[in-house]
Amino acid sequence: MNKTTLHVNGTTRPIDPNRSTDHDAVNTETAAVNTGPAPVNTEPVPVNRGRAAVNKRRPAEGGDKKPSAAVRLVQLARERYRFVMSTDGRPYAVALDGPNTVLPLRGRSGVRQRLARLYADTFEGDVASQSALADAMTVLEGIAEDDDPVPVHLRVGQDETGTIVVDLGTADGRAVTVSAGGWHVVDRSPVFFRRSGAMAPMPAPILEGDGLSMLHSLFNMDESAFRQLVAWVIAAWMPNIPHPVITFKGEQGTGKSKTAQMVVNLVDPSPAAKRSQPRDVKAWSTQAFNSWALCLDNVSSIPAWLSDTLCKAVTGDGIVDRALYTDDDVVVLSFRRVLSMTTIDAGAFAGDLAERLLMLELQLIDEEHRRSEEELDTAFDAVRPAVLGSLFDLLATVLAVLPNVKLAKMPRMADFARVLAAVDQVMGWNTLDDYLATSANVAGDALEGDPFGSAVVALVEQCGTWTGTAAMLLEQVQPPGGIRPPTWPKDATRAGGKVRRLAPLLRTVGITVDDTQRSPDRHRHKLLILTRADRPDETVPAASAPETDPLWPDVAPIGQGHRPPDLH
Repeated sequence: MNKTTLHVNGTTRPIDPNRSTDHDAVNTETAAVNTGPAPVNTEPVPVNRGRAAVNKRRPAEGGDKKPSAAVRLVQLARERYRFVMSTDGRPYAVALDGPNTVLPLRGRSGVRQRLARLYADTFEGDVASQSALADAMTVLEGIAEDDDPVPVHLRVGQDETGTIVVDLGTADGRAVTVSAGGWHVVDRSPVFFRRSGAMAPMPAPILEGDGLSMLHSLFNMDESAFRQLVAWVIAAWMPNIPHPVITFKGEQGTGKSKTAQMVVNLVDPSPAAKRSQPRDVKAWSTQAFNSWALCLDNVSSIPAWLSDTLCKAVTGDGIVDRALYTDDDVVVLSFRRVLSMTTIDAGAFAGDLAERLLMLELQLIDEEHRRSEEELDTAFDAVRPAVLGSLFDLLATVLAVLPNVKLAKMPRMADFARVLAAVDQVMGWNTLDDYLATSANVAGDALEGDPFGSAVVALVEQCGTWTGTAAMLLEQVQPPGGIRPPTWPKDATRAGGKVRRLAPLLRTVGITVDDTQRSPDRHRHKLLILTRADRPDETVPAASAPETDPLWPDVAPIGQGHRPPDLH
């Protein structure tokens, strides 16, 4: 008898020659599986290739497979939104039939939340899972990267023609466009804006009465200070220039905090216009990212890191941080901001920050003119539309003359100085000279508030010209009382750096700093040459305070206010 053997589970067994060896009749794959004593299954059985194969459903005959929830979410999103990538690498969605206000893809008020609700409304009885929403967001982020990045603005922007656009912050997406030809309230902004929880709506401007006099009636400041304030507000709506930090100084009872709050709410209304000093750079970046204008209230001292950070925010700061949930990707927070502060002591500011301040002195409010905060809020809300109308009128006129404004000398904050000169040309004021005089006073106050700087000034005043190394300077100048304060340089390297940082302030008091020379010996040490120079006009001090004008102007009746002169 012809016998054939077959290996099953490692044991050789004979096969009956009369039995068919057709592989269709005998499941050879099943034979390799340990089935125990059960007889061999002659029916073809699918091989078990994992748990998923056991419960796998076959598609219904004649029917198509239903699209997944993630696919449906992407379809819903593409039907209603356009997806863009901002220049700082953030994906946004813009409603196709709504305002030009961008929405983040994730977050509490983002597209993800809206799509989840839309999905539940569209497919009754079905709710998108978190994994489906996450998959859809990933696809939409990829769609946003298809086109080149676009600028996304916060409260204030500028289009390609140079027209300034101010977002009113309302749900309908209206904005104010301002150009040399005038200003208009438009239903749809020509540029993209993003919103934040730190923003509040701005009332639509109107032309009614003398808005500038109405505004001045709320503040206890003289004519010179008020005119500088108006010019600063005008510049605050110019997004592409540095803005000095407007700082309200005065003793207790002068209304510094309330004044700063009203000024910030003119430029960029917020439910929290006044803020405390941030504790670190990350906290500061969060505040600055969500507000175009913000105020640091009751500043008594500023740490070095915050002073440097505020200086960068004036001219344009950028912070690079690791992207959330990644190891190799980064996000960039880049911003130029409009800042305000309140303080009692101007000597609290470091030299480099002092050069970027617009310091306005507030006068003590007498009992006759003192009002409660509720009264001030009511009065401010009543006149704000007319005030905005007058300010936008002035901004349009300034934009018309600004291209032709030339300065004989370019001071620090030169772009802002040009705006002041344009305002002076339009209104017949003298804000530029007042600003330069006030800046010199601020620099002197900041220098007096620095113990090391005051000691250097005393040394140069005594000897006229001093030459030596930074180590020699640190050895020669002594702190008051013989006790070194925390800001006193600890070594020669820090002393040399301190002198260079103080150089702009020293120039305001007639002391020049030259650190380009070397000692003639073989060591070639770097020398500091401090020289006392006479100011150009010793007979008329450049930092003299402007004359004081009446604090409370008469408000023109409605309909009889003045407007900037007609350009045509």
